Parts: sequence; structure tokens; C-alpha cells
Amino acid sequence: MTSKKQNENPASRRRRPVHGSINLREVRALGLKPEDLLDFSASISPIGPPEGVWEAIRSVDLSSYPDPECLELREAICRHLSTSSRELTMDQVLVGNGSTEIFHLLTRVYLSNDGTALLMTPTYGEYDGACRLAGAQILNLEADLSGDFRWDIAAAANLISAQKPDLIIVCNPNNPTGVYLSQTEVEALAEAAKDAGSLLVVDEAYLSFVEEPWDSLALLDRPEVMLVRSMTKDYAQTALRLGYALASEEVVSWLREYQPDWSVNSLAQKAGVSALEDAGYLPRAREAVFAAKDYLAKKLRALGLEVPRSEANFILVKVGDAAKWRSLLLAKGMVVRDCTSFGLPQYIRLGIRPMADCQRLGAAMAEVAQAALAD
Repeated sequence: MTSKKQNENPASRRRRPVHGSINLREVRALGLKPEDLLDFSASISPIGPPEGVWEAIRSVDLSSYPDPECLELREAICRHLSTSSRELTMDQVLVGNGSTEIFHLLTRVYLSNDGTALLMTPTYGEYDGACRLAGAQILNLEADLSGDFRWDIAAAANLISAQKPDLIIVCNPNNPTGVYLSQTEVEALAEAAKDAGSLLVVDEAYLSFVEEPWDSLALLDRPEVMLVRSMTKDYAQTALRLGYALASEEVVSWLREYQPDWSVNSLAQKAGVSALEDAGYLPRAREAVFAAKDYLAKKLRALGLEVPRSEANFILVKVGDAAKWRSLLLAKGMVVRDCTSFGLPQYIRLGIRPMADCQRLGAAMAEVAQAALAD
């Protein structure tokens, strides 16, 4: 575990984060066709979007402006999440053009005046990218990279108390490690944030694919906590870009002041409402993820590869030379995520696709592993 403060020059601040998904420029240079590839570098629901989404999209009048307040979708989110014991209000919901827009809004609001952010690393690169664009000072609290990838929560709380960052961001379950913090651990971070006057942002993009999640909505009783969720990943709507945040009315109102009108288009809004109305969708998606992830992890461990435990809809695999494995698998039509940009050059990350695709990947990785042994 290490912590450090970074003072970056303008050139390094402009460095774009690295993401998964198919790189069209790279694919064209290799003479490959995107439609012939299986993309395991992105982590979304493996069963495709809900059936009603296409009909909802076709109902949109393309000549009309989107609702800048996303009223219908915010109402649907409240209905989806509210229970008899807990009722969310629309003023606690902020909808964004993917959760990434929300992180850029957060850094503009909280960090633009030489603010400080604490990032729990290794993690999603857009947090760091958004903080750099805001000109923030960045503290990194690194997980145990030689062990189970977990963070020292007591050390994190002490760092928050000492440095009093304006913003604290933790991904739970974490990308790319799949580590899922307990309620006690997150509450310890929240308590430290409260004492330090910080905002704790918990990115729950992969929460829907945790087998036994705890109820994080109880954290919304704390004004120092924001939860961020991704409908892109939950409902396989990557092309539409849709996410939302849950927080106090004050925090949501503040971010809305900085959000451009119409940043969430009408197609995404209608698709989001339709997806939330399909109550049976997420149980089906979860079942598909759990079965395929279990198969793939067992298959790769049988090849002698190290596969750390993951609570998300992706797994890490220790292969030694991630860039080489990615290149060899790409030649076989499989796109995987080289985790070098996360500071994990020995690992690749595999998103969970339908079982048949995972079986093809398992066979391809067996061929690559055999070739590696022959070398």
C-alpha cells in the first residue's frame, strides 16, 4: 500500500485514459473486421438489451429536443429503487450521459479550485483523467498488488483524516480487480469523509452482478455519500451511454448547475425507462453471468493460470505478459483487456460474455498457453 500526491504538468494532464472495447484503428491496421471479433474487453450484460428497448427507441420523435431534466427516467429510477421502508425522491437522482459524464461533473464542481482527490487504485482510469482535467491534486491509495488486491481501509481513513480531500472515489466492486468492499468498510470511509468534510463517491457500475450484495442505499442517509450506477452495463446499452447518481438533493442540484442541457438524448432516456420496466431482465442477466464466469474461471485455472476472486462480471487472469497475450488472442478473433494501463502488466481482464463465447475464449487461451509452454 502506498500513497502519493501528484503534481502534473499540463501535458500529462491531457493524457487520455485507456479504455476497453474494440479499437477500430487497430483492427483495420491488422486487416480484421469488427463483426468477426468477440469483445471480452468490455464488461456489460451478456444477454443483450431488454426486448422492449427497440420499440421504445422507435417511439422517439427525432425532431424534438430531449427533456433536459430526464423527468420520466428519474421517476422510473425512483420507482425501481424505492421500497416500503425507503423512498427516493426525484431530487436525489441525477441522470448522465453514462456514468463518465457524472465523474467529470463531480471533478469540475469539487476540484476546479485546486482541489484534492483521493483515488483507491488500481481502478477505472477515467477518475484520474477527470481529476487531471480539473487541475486537481491527486492522492492514490494503492491496494495490495502482491496479495488479494484489497485496500487497507484503516490506512485510507487515516489518509482522509490527514489530507482532507475534497473528493474520494472508490469503485465497488472495483474495476479491474473485482474486489467488493463490505458495508462496514464503506461506512468506515464514509465516517472519515464526514469528519474531513469530503464527498465519498461510490461507483457501483458492476453492483448488479455481485452474487450477494449488501444494501448500499442506506448510505444515502449520509449527505457525504454519493452512489453512481451504470445502466449501460446493467442493460447492455453501451451505444446509448446512460448512468445515474444518487445523492442528497443539495449535491444533485449543485451538479445539475454544471450539466449541459440535453446531454442525455431522448433515445437513451426512453430506452432507460423501458429497461427498468422489465423486472425479469436483471435476474436473467445475473444467472448468465454467474454460470459463464464460473465456467471460465475453472477452465483457466485448469490451464495453470492464476484467476483471483472477482465479485463483478469480469475476471482478472495472470498471464505474465499481458500485451503479448492480448496480441495473440486478437489474432484468434478475441479482444481482451491488457491491464498494463491499470499498473498490472501481468494481467488481462476478461468480461463475461454468453457461455458459447466463453467456451471459444477458453479454447483459444488453451492454445496460447500451450504455445507459451513450447517457447
